[in-house]
Amino acid sequence: MDLQEYRRRARAWLETNAPVAAAEGAPDTGGVAAAKAFMARMYDAGYSGITWPKEWGGQGLTQAEERAFAEEARHYTLPTYVFSIGLGMCGPTLVDLGSPEQKTRHLRPLLRGEEIWCQLFSEPGAGSDVAALQTRATRVEGGWTVTGQKVWTSVAQHADWGLLLARTDVDVPKHKGLSMFVVDMHAPGVTVRPLRDMTGRAHFNEIFFDDVHIPDENLIGRVNDGWSCAVTTLLHERLSISSGVGMGGQKDNPVAFEALRHRVDTADPVVRDQLVELYIRSRALALFNQRLAQETKAGIFPGARGSAAKLLLAELTMFQADLATSLAGPEAVAYEEGGGGPAEALALAPAMALGGGTNEIMRNIVGDRVLNLPPEPRTDKNVPFKDLRANG
Repeated sequence: MDLQEYRRRARAWLETNAPVAAAEGAPDTGGVAAAKAFMARMYDAGYSGITWPKEWGGQGLTQAEERAFAEEARHYTLPTYVFSIGLGMCGPTLVDLGSPEQKTRHLRPLLRGEEIWCQLFSEPGAGSDVAALQTRATRVEGGWTVTGQKVWTSVAQHADWGLLLARTDVDVPKHKGLSMFVVDMHAPGVTVRPLRDMTGRAHFNEIFFDDVHIPDENLIGRVNDGWSCAVTTLLHERLSISSGVGMGGQKDNPVAFEALRHRVDTADPVVRDQLVELYIRSRALALFNQRLAQETKAGIFPGARGSAAKLLLAELTMFQADLATSLAGPEAVAYEEGGGGPAEALALAPAMALGGGTNEIMRNIVGDRVLNLPPEPRTDKNVPFKDLRANG
């Protein structure tokens, strides 16, 4: 099938299915069942996992088809946010590092929306410095026992499975004593507590693990090689955040270019200049993401440039929020009935500069690994974790 025919069929499918899906409600308003039903329809139609390998449930197509579908989907609001962590981070990590048994068990249900995933990295004392985490996984017969706490975990209140990073050795430096596991979020000992923000919604959660058993077959990669696994996940995270994987399109983003140009006086030349600046920034990020995706498909590892893409998105999000406030004036902070207006977008904008790594961390990574600038001094790099004063 040529690309134009693929695009035509995708457009026709979206015209029939996307409006119905949006009307059935978003996951955070109780529409998880509807979101799962939509993902199943999308998978059966061939639009979920477009570039994932066929042997693991994907469509085995190219970035060209994925880009064509994304371009058509951006005109709609799709109820796919609850799957964004699985599609953008956990699933790609399993594709890269999972065992054949893990891929067979988890990837197809993930793509069909049968199971929801979350990512369990950050902790109260280990946010930007993930390697400082203290959640422990202790070896027992047939597997591991996990005890600890995670926080700022998106969609955990809906999740069936999680990608967990835990400490398995305290006698080595902090980066060398971590392991990654697949954890059943419904297992005994797992407690999820939603964290409500100023909008009244629970975009994040805290999770407690009290002697949770994880079988040996749920270990990803090798014991104590979790940091390299985490780097893979973080790369996928930053690329997926910047490109909007699973985020459901931009149709209803009240501070995006298309929305603002209909809310403000475009006869004013100053306003037009500001909107042009927003369009240029948005288009530049889209082209950068497109280049990274093409290179990845060609086997060229994007590396730290994924952090640059995530940084660009965070700065774009804040620029959108500032511009919307400047152009719309006081009405920008007035909440609309049912939510979803500019005020909610403004309230959530700062989170993009924190989630997935702060802007400061992203700049450090780009400076160190892309620009080859001297790294910041480190005093904990070669010290056993148990000897670090703040951890132990």
